Order: sequence, then C-alpha cells, then structure tokens
Amino acid sequence: MAAKGTINTRNLLTIVSVAILVGTEIIGVALAAGWAIAGLLQLGDSFGRTVEYSLMAIFVAAGAYALYRFMRRAVLVEPIRD
Repeated sequence: MAAKGTINTRNLLTIVSVAILVGTEIIGVALAAGWAIAGLLQLGDSFGRTVEYSLMAIFVAAGAYALYRFMRRAVLVEPIRD
C-alpha cells in the first residue's frame, strides 16, 4: 500500500497516454476542419490564406479548450495522487 499523497504512477501513465492520444486527434481534426472550410469557401489569394490560418487558429483554440476540459474530467476519474 502506498503512502497517502504519493503519486500513483499507473494512473499518471494512463493520463499522459490519454492526453497524447486524444490531444493529437483533437488538434489534427481542428487543423483539418479549418483547412477544409477554407477550401470549401475557395479562399486562394493572400487574404484567403489569412482567413484560412485564422480559421485553423480558432478551431485549434477550441480544440485545446475541449482537451483541457476532457483532461480535467479524466483526472477526476483517474486521480494522480492516492
């Protein structure tokens, strides 16, 4: 039995693994969504590139917030400290 307040390495490994897996997926989908929407709107000139990158940044920011919320809930389910 581990002492109270020690780090549970099994839960920590699970949380880090989930963060890497889910984070990669969320950021990838966010970038692809910004790129796809800009493509659907046929933004090809220099102004269009700015809009495309702005859309990608907005979606990545929303994805980062979603990942933050997901990880907060994951830590509640799998506490890092005993």
